[in-house]
Amino acid sequence: MTILITGATAGIGEACARIFAGQGHRLILTGRRADRLQKLKEELPVEVMTLQFDVREYQQLRDALASIPESWRDIDVLVNNAGLAVGKDPIQEGVLDDWERMIDTNVKGLLYITREVSPWLVARKKGHIVNIGSVAGKEVYPNGNVYCASKHAVNALSQGMRMDMLPYGIRVTHIAPGLVETEFSMVRFKGDQQKADDTYKNMEPLTGDDIANIVSFVVNLPAHVNINDISITPTAQANSVMVHRG
Repeated sequence: MTILITGATAGIGEACARIFAGQGHRLILTGRRADRLQKLKEELPVEVMTLQFDVREYQQLRDALASIPESWRDIDVLVNNAGLAVGKDPIQEGVLDDWERMIDTNVKGLLYITREVSPWLVARKKGHIVNIGSVAGKEVYPNGNVYCASKHAVNALSQGMRMDMLPYGIRVTHIAPGLVETEFSMVRFKGDQQKADDTYKNMEPLTGDDIANIVSFVVNLPAHVNINDISITPTAQANSVMVHRG
């Protein structure tokens, strides 16, 4: 298969790249950090194409995808992984730049790349779109306002995509992880290591590999089987607000 993964330079995206490479699939990896993309490409034992762009920048994204040669456009799987949280403030103290980064990445970025890639899937009448959402897309927690709203959008878009892709035999899966220890909290807390560490204090969070294994599972099911929606949390997490820290 040919698999396109956004946000492949760290965390869940990188873990997905590694697990799919281990299965022998051809990869198109995208991200903002060219050095990390190149390093990952050199480490993987399969054919890899890298594309450096920011999913928030539509023209940049479109130009990068337009550079993909015809021989690489037979994409079987699109993993919409690029996403982030920035800040954790009550709505009345929200930072507009934080809001825009989350909405532009989590919602508009996902839409931009899906708009460009999905016609290739439709033309072949086959494929699979996997959207990495969050349990924050199913409920809301204090000071999560805009991040939760952006992930609710991913949940809704996944349902809408499933309807739109139905006549073409294209599968759509929404995966909603709970606490996963990646760069996520360092980005959210703008480099504050203590706050990032406290997010996972006295509990065992999920890893990028845990989510990548779920992505691999749903993608490798028979073509007539589609997992619509999966919520996955650490055993120590009941929902977005309840975590047992033993």
